[in-house]
Amino acid sequence: MTFSYYSLAPLNSVLNSIAAILLLAGFVFIRMRWIRAHRACMLSAFTVSAIFFISYATYHYHVGDVRFQGRGAIRPVYFSILISHIILATAIVPLALITLWRALRGNFARHRKIARWTWPIWMYVSITGVVVYLLCYRLYPPGYKVAPPAVTASNAQVR
Repeated sequence: MTFSYYSLAPLNSVLNSIAAILLLAGFVFIRMRWIRAHRACMLSAFTVSAIFFISYATYHYHVGDVRFQGRGAIRPVYFSILISHIILATAIVPLALITLWRALRGNFARHRKIARWTWPIWMYVSITGVVVYLLCYRLYPPGYKVAPPAVTASNAQVR
């Protein structure tokens, strides 16, 4: 079996799902005052999100843009979700870094103030990332059905 960059699209969706689950668990844990569990979930969510970003950038570098194939009323719905996702995904990077930095430095009063904004935006970005994937790749799939075959020495024709 050979690796295909096309396999990164579903992986990205899984990583976004894991980040959302970790964010939700971290929220529940902090409400229960389980600080260690909260910290573990939030650091894990940050790590998973960083891995997602590397995978996402790699995918789009090698595959390029994928055009949304849906027609009719779903198009404005999809693009509304996509545009808000992109804008907030850009905003979440500095927010998450500042929130994490304040917590690691022990500045919990300032951490809580920004976390009230960071958490819902990060949740939205993680969830809408999965929604965009489902709409663009599963409900209205791109022109290719499966990943194109990898060119290997055994199946390449030399002319």
